[in-house]
Amino acid sequence: MEREERKNAFHDGTLIHGYEFFGAHRETRDGQSGWVFRVWAPHAAAVSVVGAFNDWQEGAAPMERFDEFWETFLPGLEQFESYKYAVEGCDGKTRFKCDPYGFHAETRPGTASKLYELKPYPWTDADFRAGRRSVQEGPMNIYEVHLGSWKRREDDAFYDYRSLADELSEYVRDLGYTHIELLPVTEHPLDDSWGYQCTGYFAPTSRFGTPKDFMWFVNHMHKNGIAVILDWVPAHFCKDAQGLYEFDGTCCYEYSDPNKWEHASWGTRVFDYGRPEVKSFLFSSARFWLEEYHIDGLRVDAVASMLYLDYDRQGGAWTPNCYGGHENLEAIDFLRELNAMAFAYNPNVLMIAEESTAWPMVSRPADVGGLGFNLKWNMGWMNDMCHYLKMDPWFRQDHHKDITFSMMYAFSENFVLPISHDEVVHMKGSVVGKMPGDYENQLRCLKGFYAYLLAHPGKKLLFMGAEIGQWHEWDSDGQLDWYLLEQPENQKIHRFFKDINAFYKKEPALWEIDFDWEGFEWLVSDDNHNNVVVFLRKDRKGRDLLCAINFSPNTYEDYRMGVPAHRRYVPVFNTDAEIYGGAGFGDAQPVPVEAIPSHGRECSAAIRIPAFGAVFLRGEGTFPKPRKKSKAKELEKT
Repeated sequence: MEREERKNAFHDGTLIHGYEFFGAHRETRDGQSGWVFRVWAPHAAAVSVVGAFNDWQEGAAPMERFDEFWETFLPGLEQFESYKYAVEGCDGKTRFKCDPYGFHAETRPGTASKLYELKPYPWTDADFRAGRRSVQEGPMNIYEVHLGSWKRREDDAFYDYRSLADELSEYVRDLGYTHIELLPVTEHPLDDSWGYQCTGYFAPTSRFGTPKDFMWFVNHMHKNGIAVILDWVPAHFCKDAQGLYEFDGTCCYEYSDPNKWEHASWGTRVFDYGRPEVKSFLFSSARFWLEEYHIDGLRVDAVASMLYLDYDRQGGAWTPNCYGGHENLEAIDFLRELNAMAFAYNPNVLMIAEESTAWPMVSRPADVGGLGFNLKWNMGWMNDMCHYLKMDPWFRQDHHKDITFSMMYAFSENFVLPISHDEVVHMKGSVVGKMPGDYENQLRCLKGFYAYLLAHPGKKLLFMGAEIGQWHEWDSDGQLDWYLLEQPENQKIHRFFKDINAFYKKEPALWEIDFDWEGFEWLVSDDNHNNVVVFLRKDRKGRDLLCAINFSPNTYEDYRMGVPAHRRYVPVFNTDAEIYGGAGFGDAQPVPVEAIPSHGRECSAAIRIPAFGAVFLRGEGTFPKPRKKSKAKELEKT
């Protein structure tokens, strides 16, 4: 694409490879090797490139203006040289900015960009990428990771990307997770922001190494059969002086309207989703991670804050849209176009919305009125479950809806069930720490809850640490409590996670039909007095798996429920098995289906359910054939 074409596409909001044009790129001109620099600064009076190569002197390497862009060529510079743009605004002030399209950055506390060549890189993951499947196919069990606090070196220093890849891939593969999701790795100045206040939308953070080190990380994960999802943050950006904030002395990337430009409680600026140049910037960033880093999906952070003009704003501090409503029409269009762009690149990439309201059809195509994502975090389920798990079992009978209400809307979206980083910080307690009783009972509760998570319709996500029974809240300044794995009870809980994840992946009934009633059937939904739920999960052949979860401290010797008229139910998994630190309470032999009416059915079965535990039993007998769906309905669910 020629310069003029790129300029026009940028101004139209359709430039999706802006990183190939803007930023710093090695070139040879007139026989001299050097770097060409391009930056968008529409209201700047002057722009120059500064670095150690010119003693950071403003004006020593002036850039030439064309249209709203600035460009210059500097010979003789080498990779890893640090640089910034000295941007003189119309107010006469000069602001020293890192490169919005920079590929690499100085390690904090440095804030400059660094010259870096991304290509070539010897990728070896072609087979893995070719084997990507749609969200309708295959299991999806995500291990959410904060790279800076998963594991530290003995001197408390960060691991590098390559060391992390070696250890994390082996660990995740052994535990049986299918995906990892990384809290933002886009460059950010503050460790405590966890990456959610970005300054570099095209640069993996230098905390852990170079861009090619991160490519190695992704390639190595793929080599081990693990897909990689990145948290991506188009909802806001930080106000650090070197970043996008008032880039040329005016509002370039953010809204200029004070009623729209800021998230006051976060102290961040809001992207101007109606400005074509900003759309080109964000589209290019998303495409960059998918294409240049072979990322398998993006989890789009804080979508709710984008959708509503009155998000986190009091009355009078926001302006209604042209129809008098509180919807941000520009953000809606942006999200639809973003998803269309991603799926045009690869229809099997994951575009996941963290959307915390009841906005309809988030994971439905734009042409039927949706936002175009293919997955949405189920925040309602998450909040209900966290509320329920903290409760003394005696009082759970009055809050039974917390574990059943999710099925009222379970198939309104393509849901991911998240127990994320946000739920294990800020005095909310770890996953284990939410559970009632002593540590032994907490571990029992953890096993039962995790079994329920895997059995409930939807894809799965769990933040790091729960699998070792970590009692302390997540500390982003440290590492997981790995010493716990020296204790027998924690070794057993770790073994439990490994085995039940393997069971989940091998059991099609738990994931083949996650987004339709065809894959789910209640058997017992209203037994609040016993804190028990029982349901069937079904695969595409109509075969069922009976899932019984007991959230009470009582064991049930002969828990009878109405079931389909099969021959028998065969026990296939028990969270109370002795190898997992349990008492071994549960059925060891197949359970017959008897001609005893129960729960409105002609046949029933009586099973044993452990306290705070779960049992899975596979039905054996004659199964109904699944009904055929119309092609239109299938398309609606994609």
